[in-house]
Amino acid sequence: MAQMDGSGLVFQDFFPAMVEKLGSDGFMKELCNGFGLLVDGERGVITAESLKRNAALLGMEEMSEDEARSMVREGDLDGDGVLNQTEFCVLMCRLSPGLMTGGLKLLEQAILTEF
Repeated sequence: MAQMDGSGLVFQDFFPAMVEKLGSDGFMKELCNGFGLLVDGERGVITAESLKRNAALLGMEEMSEDEARSMVREGDLDGDGVLNQTEFCVLMCRLSPGLMTGGLKLLEQAILTEF
């Protein structure tokens, strides 16, 4: 599903199709593999520097330093300035409009079923 981001750029959200094909466990394994591609090998976390340095592996070779810092800041839930594996996976899911919409539908169904 093609989506517009805040800057008007179009991107393809493949996450819903990946979940459908791989299942939730397989999808999470792929997200963890993505984390491994971007991680700072010495620190075991994603830093803005490691993200910028390795972004080309994910087809984002044009990522600026400011964009890398912003992305890390967006996903940094505990305020330590880096992304651990859980923070990275949460951020990736949050950035997928298709996953977020699907998640809301599942939540609505669960609420209706329960009550």
